[in-house]
Amino acid sequence: MEAVHRILVVDDEADVRDWLQSLLQDAGFAVDGVADGKAMRMALAERAYALLVLDLRLRGEDGLQLAREWRLKSAIPIIMMSGKGDETDRVVGLEMAADDYLTKPFSGREFLARVRAALRRTTELSRPALPRLDEAHECYHFAGWTLDMTARTLLQPDGQDCALTQGEFSLLATLVQHPGRVWSREQLLEHTRGLDTEVFDRTIDVLILRLRRKIEPNPRCPQLICTERGLGYQFKAGVSRS
Repeated sequence: MEAVHRILVVDDEADVRDWLQSLLQDAGFAVDGVADGKAMRMALAERAYALLVLDLRLRGEDGLQLAREWRLKSAIPIIMMSGKGDETDRVVGLEMAADDYLTKPFSGREFLARVRAALRRTTELSRPALPRLDEAHECYHFAGWTLDMTARTLLQPDGQDCALTQGEFSLLATLVQHPGRVWSREQLLEHTRGLDTEVFDRTIDVLILRLRRKIEPNPRCPQLICTERGLGYQFKAGVSRS
């Protein structure tokens, strides 16, 4: 029997917390809900969780600081929520601690899709490395990395597998196949839309951030996927095909 994932929800709004708990329980997850940082720390100390869902703006507390604090102790995925749709909050949260970010209000369907995607990424990262792939596969090589279009995998310079979601793979493939081209967000969304349903639910910016965290030596100063101010994104690495 497959193990049931246990999830911790931290939100000081009781109605929101109860709603999320009900959604997760109905979807087959084990779930606990708490209202503040103190209760969160106690719960995390007492039980093992597969995922943390954390409100950014708890009453009298900084959810981002709580996320940073826990990130130093554990690699479990963190989904942050906020009622404020400020882009700075979203970017800072994703760069500093969170694996995903939801702006309230959001639908139950979107929430569950984000939860499943976060858990799926954790499962993929725990899998053993794949062997090097057959020469017949169509591959693109850049900065020591190998993107295999046939097997839909990405190999690190040391030969280890780098787990990508399908949305991340589709976006990276688009960029790698057109090095030097500047893409607007709208063009990237349109180009990848038919390749993976995940792109519907996630902004291009979030996918770019996640890719940078995986392939850039320093995600804060990207050298591969670069931002062209006012225009969009450009893949600047040299690319060869085999």
